[in-house]
Amino acid sequence: MARKKRNRENTSVARSPRRTEARQSSLLPRSAPYDPLDLRTLAESMMRVVLEQPIHTLTSLESFAGSGIYVLYYTGDFKAYKPIVDKNRDQWEGPIYVGEATRKGGRKGGVLAEGPPGKAIFDRLRNHEESIRQVSNLDVEDFWCRYLALKDFFIPLCESLLIDKYEPIWNKLIDGFGNKVLGGRRQPLQQKSMWDVLHPGRRGAGISENKKYPNAESVVNLIQKFFARKPVPLIPTDQAVEAAEKSGKMQSNRSPKN
Repeated sequence: MARKKRNRENTSVARSPRRTEARQSSLLPRSAPYDPLDLRTLAESMMRVVLEQPIHTLTSLESFAGSGIYVLYYTGDFKAYKPIVDKNRDQWEGPIYVGEATRKGGRKGGVLAEGPPGKAIFDRLRNHEESIRQVSNLDVEDFWCRYLALKDFFIPLCESLLIDKYEPIWNKLIDGFGNKVLGGRRQPLQQKSMWDVLHPGRRGAGISENKKYPNAESVVNLIQKFFARKPVPLIPTDQAVEAAEKSGKMQSNRSPKN
């Protein structure tokens, strides 16, 4: 009887690793199946297509139709932007701004609502070109762009991923590049944006002093900390996308005449 008991014990010990392994495998997390319609998957696919588009100088664009996403690059000699310029010497790896341009009335009436896109991207880029021409320390010939026409529903998905990936400083650090031009009565009441403090001269910019960043040196100091990977206050991506959306709609209502 004792011998039979030992055999049962040995058998029990021999089988326990298999049962333990089976229990452990049942507890392992299962990888989610690939979903080609997952929103992030779609956004990554669109982002790749955006980055495959040809590069143009900002001043060389000819009129075209379409709403969607665009990316701006800088290659000039503004000292604070040197880390960006270095990324764009051999490859276009340093966007300075990612923006959007939706058709008039876009995102109203449901996600599947359609309408004529007009020349939303082209007009938006023209407005940026004009803003840069007006400032005293940037040369518009040093700016380049690429763009992709997209359905309005997909624009914020792609835009968010591009901003998260590259952290363009005119989206994530320096506010105001896409701001609406103000009327004469509102200018004295509006605080200067960081962009206008750093790049003075834009017509319609706020006049009141920026209390947090009163001069260009304070903004440059922030930029230097950012590129040195020191802690700095960043604009959350969702707020950056919202700002780009609002400024895009405002600018579309005052598009330059061709």
